[in-house]
Amino acid sequence: MNNLTLKQLRYFEALALQGHFGRASEACNISQPALSMQIKDLEETLGTPLFERSPRQVRLTGFGEDFAGRARDILRAVDELGDMARASQNGLAGRLRIGIIPTIAPYLLPRLIGNLSRLYGELDIHVRETMTPKLLSELAEGRLDTAILALPISEPSFTEIPLFEENFVLIRPDTDAGKPIPDRDMLQEMRLLLLEEGHCFRDQALSFCNLQTALPREGLDGSSLSTLVQMVGAGIGVTLLPEMALPVETRSAAVCVARFPHPQPARQIGMIWRKTSPLAKQLMQIAEVVKSCAEAPHRP
Repeated sequence: MNNLTLKQLRYFEALALQGHFGRASEACNISQPALSMQIKDLEETLGTPLFERSPRQVRLTGFGEDFAGRARDILRAVDELGDMARASQNGLAGRLRIGIIPTIAPYLLPRLIGNLSRLYGELDIHVRETMTPKLLSELAEGRLDTAILALPISEPSFTEIPLFEENFVLIRPDTDAGKPIPDRDMLQEMRLLLLEEGHCFRDQALSFCNLQTALPREGLDGSSLSTLVQMVGAGIGVTLLPEMALPVETRSAAVCVARFPHPQPARQIGMIWRKTSPLAKQLMQIAEVVKSCAEAPHRP
């Protein structure tokens, strides 16, 4: 058997993730024929197919599924060797892959990326915005260096660094301005608009309101905080919003903001990374920058 190459493994991983030759070639920044040839050479070297091909999609074979896990371990080990070399140098430089949940990303990222670029000009920052379960999976598999999300995660293989606490506020139609602030029992009787399943902020809102996730909520779920606020402005119901989102999401909506009495509902925001990461010291520096960005005043 000829030697496998890291390039082939990276192309294989991209195709396994994308399930499509065109998207995989774009992700790898090579032509589709070149990617196809590399995958074909890899399969010939192994003597067995890795993918089932159809006109619209490719999917892993049974052997391909097993191979993917081993390939990911090899690529993660190689990446960590590079991280070890970076960690031995002074300062922060090179690729940094940051994951972040959608209920934080639009409000923190502009300031964070600007500050990181100013402080560490040699950083090559890659951002991945997705929901918590996906971030945890990609972090564990070595596809991300760190993630910014709501704590606790309580996963023994990750280091958790709390950064700041963020209160939730109540968003109501502007016609409700001046009305008494509803308590938890009253919220249960109102049309509470929530993010769709999979968002941790949805679960946090349900927990505060003592509502069960299994209750049917047809027509009351949105895909983003912006959608929820606009629905409130249209008079459809009320929603909860993390305080960081207020300047962005309420500036063009016919809504009013009400703060709950103490103790206010809140969430803990932090950073996590693999306990085995050679970049732990550098990631602590990044965590301090994230914290300072969150503490700075947020403007529309």
